[in-house]
Amino acid sequence: MIEVSGLNEITNSIIGAAIQVHRVLGPGLLESAYEACLAFELTQRGLKIEQQKPLPVIYNDIRLDCGYRLDLLVEGTIIVEIKSIDRLAPIHQAQLLSYLKLSGLRLGLLINFNVKVLKDGIRRVINGFPPSPRAL
Repeated sequence: MIEVSGLNEITNSIIGAAIQVHRVLGPGLLESAYEACLAFELTQRGLKIEQQKPLPVIYNDIRLDCGYRLDLLVEGTIIVEIKSIDRLAPIHQAQLLSYLKLSGLRLGLLINFNVKVLKDGIRRVINGFPPSPRAL
């Protein structure tokens, strides 16, 4: 398991990469474009990423493949959920928190690229519940 300082370092790299992508592309594109460019930028920075990683649901000890997919999983520890919408709503944070609970991970970033200044579109979400068995 990665220590908090390691998670902060990875988070800072993700945010820096997202800022670079936003600086080049600006707002207004599809989520898939931002995802591809962010994945490229993170790889260039030496981070291990998985795109569109399947996330099963564990229900009554049964693994169910329900079609959920993580936009990006960085270093096997941080989920990045990408949006390109007018504004983030509480349901978007709830979605990421659910992904964290299902995966047994503790930290995620919700990034909305459809903003003028990217820092206004970034939310850090922490799963404060005890870790569940990892579905990944």
